[in-house]
Amino acid sequence: MQIRISSMAVPSCTIKTRPYSTKQHLYSFFFIIIFSFLFLPSSFSSSSPSIHDLLVSRGLPAGLLPKEVKSYTLSDNGTLEVLLDEPCLTKYENRVFFDSVVRANLSYGSLIGVDGLSQEELFLWLPVKDIIVNDPTSGLILFDIGLAHKQLSLSLFEDPPLCKPQGILKNNVRKEKGFEGIR
Repeated sequence: MQIRISSMAVPSCTIKTRPYSTKQHLYSFFFIIIFSFLFLPSSFSSSSPSIHDLLVSRGLPAGLLPKEVKSYTLSDNGTLEVLLDEPCLTKYENRVFFDSVVRANLSYGSLIGVDGLSQEELFLWLPVKDIIVNDPTSGLILFDIGLAHKQLSLSLFEDPPLCKPQGILKNNVRKEKGFEGIR
């Protein structure tokens, strides 16, 4: 048995095309760019929130950390590591010292096990161990400074403070000038 396939004649057709102009190429390019921005997933187009936005989203005031934060990392288990360009001093109610690296466990309304943050109390620098906002409606924030718990107004921490490098403030403090400053 033999199978025979015969070819059919297909009529030829000629399509005339014009080359695209530069203007048409630009329109196509811009259309593709705009289309890709509109329909890309938001995770590709947005960056991570600032540390101050992160604090607010976790029930803490934005001003707990200074404006001079360079970067931060937040691990899956809640460990927060904040990097500053250099150690610095600022003032809320009392002077506060930020080391170049501040670490803590972040959970809703609290920073527990803080490392790299000290507060001046009666001429002594005491490490801040925990920062807790139990009830935001109370308007209070609790600082555990080891020997005591200190409650402050949340309004002190609304805006991130400017933090000056440690050396700049030291030169302006009378006790650092020794007996020369007393005269």
